Amino acid sequence: MLQLLRQIIPKGASAMGKVIDLSKSVYEICKEHPEVVAIMKELGFENITNPGMLQTAGRFMTIPKGAAMKHIPMEKIKEAFTARGYDLKE
Repeated sequence: MLQLLRQIIPKGASAMGKVIDLSKSVYEICKEHPEVVAIMKELGFENITNPGMLQTAGRFMTIPKGAAMKHIPMEKIKEAFTARGYDLKE
């Protein structure tokens, strides 16, 4: 079954269809997936809804860096995104 999925799903894609590259900036991710803003706010990233913050700090901040700064476990973040149909690429 896994072999069949690998043949059907192109490299870099996800069976769920929504892939987030954790090496990208928060700004880039939110631009590609606007619904991520609400998920991140629920997780404790309150300032993400501030357009000025997203335009400035969001351009160099990654989700893992922000998680470390806010003391939010990456496992909690991964669970939240997975529950909403995202596949996280590290």
